[in-house]
Amino acid sequence: MNVYQWDTPEKMRNLLCELVSWDSRTLTEGERFFSSKLAAKLEELPYFRNHPEHLNLYDAGLGRNVVTALYKHPQATKTIVLISHFDTVYTEEYGMLEPLAFHPEELTKKLHEYKDELTEEVRNDLESGNYLFGRGTMDMKMGLALHMQLIEKASVEQWPINLLLTTVPDEEVNSAGMRTAVTELVHLREEFGLDYTLFLNSEPSFSQGPTDNKEYIYSGTIGKIMPAALFYGKETHVGEPLKGMTANFIASFVTQEMEWNPLFCEKDRGESTPLPVSLQQKDLKMHYSTQTPYRAAALYNVFLFKRTAEEVMELFVQVAQQAIDRCNETYKAICDREQIDGVEDVRVLLYDELLTYAIQKLGKNEVWRLKQEVLLNDSWDDREKSLRIVDNLLIQCQELAPATVLLFAPPYYPAVNSSDDPLVVESIALMQKTAKQFDVTLDQIHYFNGICDLSYVKYSDYTNSWTAFERNTPVYGDTYWIPFEDMQALDAPVLNVGPFGKDAHQKTERLHVDSAFKEMPVLLETLVKSIMDRQVN
Repeated sequence: MNVYQWDTPEKMRNLLCELVSWDSRTLTEGERFFSSKLAAKLEELPYFRNHPEHLNLYDAGLGRNVVTALYKHPQATKTIVLISHFDTVYTEEYGMLEPLAFHPEELTKKLHEYKDELTEEVRNDLESGNYLFGRGTMDMKMGLALHMQLIEKASVEQWPINLLLTTVPDEEVNSAGMRTAVTELVHLREEFGLDYTLFLNSEPSFSQGPTDNKEYIYSGTIGKIMPAALFYGKETHVGEPLKGMTANFIASFVTQEMEWNPLFCEKDRGESTPLPVSLQQKDLKMHYSTQTPYRAAALYNVFLFKRTAEEVMELFVQVAQQAIDRCNETYKAICDREQIDGVEDVRVLLYDELLTYAIQKLGKNEVWRLKQEVLLNDSWDDREKSLRIVDNLLIQCQELAPATVLLFAPPYYPAVNSSDDPLVVESIALMQKTAKQFDVTLDQIHYFNGICDLSYVKYSDYTNSWTAFERNTPVYGDTYWIPFEDMQALDAPVLNVGPFGKDAHQKTERLHVDSAFKEMPVLLETLVKSIMDRQVN
């Protein structure tokens, strides 16, 4: 009698399609229900029927839950943490095919009727029969399925190592799931006497360009942080434009200075971070009128390899000040040309400085009320709330204007790298050797470029420079937080080994069938057993 549920490519494909069919788009009802469905699925395994205390759900806010499933060998302490996320991005781009977005077999079959609308590359992949299409097939429910298979095999065959499956919601927006999981991983380590040996993620292998079909293994993950600015000018009637200064005028100088600025680019081990870009720029007028827009805001995306939040803010201040100096010079030249005095120079200050000033002027209670006015608005996300808190404070401190207030907006993903760790070096060599039996070349990349939850383990900043993020993020400690100290406590190397796929977050998202169902199960089992043998011997 076969005691395995997920031991063949066919069974794994069925498991994946079932997981994908559980629509779990971020911040939807499906994301809230996914964890209980998954827990019920894991309860079908004899191990968790016999050890229900090893299967847990943890509240991650907004009705969502982290799921942990621990296979524990009685004599083992060494533990591999298997990390995945189960939320997906939205599906509007599928158009008429959206009802099939979560049904991979049906969608893949239906796409043959739309081949003329596909690019040549996508059409060739579809006709090859080697790809399965659908939202979440690649990013990243296949990774979760692979971890479920590992847990089942380990429990049935009683591998002398511990595996802790940890799958989370909300990776695609704020990583509330992983930020919750970090603290629970610390607690589980203490409760069960676990020794975390490796944090193993199975995010998919991303192509490095439109024609790249190589497969990769990642020994770290890129970081991301979001400097932001609130621009406060001086209002006036559109008929008397130089009696004021539009916030859009001020913002244009900072955005030009920030976009693609090479000062923010980092290089390490032959790899480079993408250049910074603006993710949003807008004025804050709620309605049309002939009053000029005097408040505006912008968000900028900055990727990280080595820099801390404090270092990024120092660089942001430098760049913003240069931009505002140009803004002031340009404005003065216009005023000279028009023979008017104009308004005062624009100043640059940090949110932390604005907050201190506002407390001194208004008192702590009034500042708290102004913040709560924003925090209680459920229609705004953490980014909007961050900007609106600054706006509320600056409206009450208009004597500081015209001004540009610099801040951070969530989320923040620290960069992590384990390329020099002996276990990771050995594991990568083993994975590359094992992949050759499938005629696959597995190249190493030092920083996973898709952003992932590995950012919240193995945090190694012991200078406490994260406080620059805490002080200058308006919603920090209210609707957003990062468990920095618990992250430091999870001091084990990271590795990402996952299936090959293409076009994450696009309507042509697809998973390579052989990579997912034939190659990856062998690679991951080989990896876990090598670590198991390494610990036993």
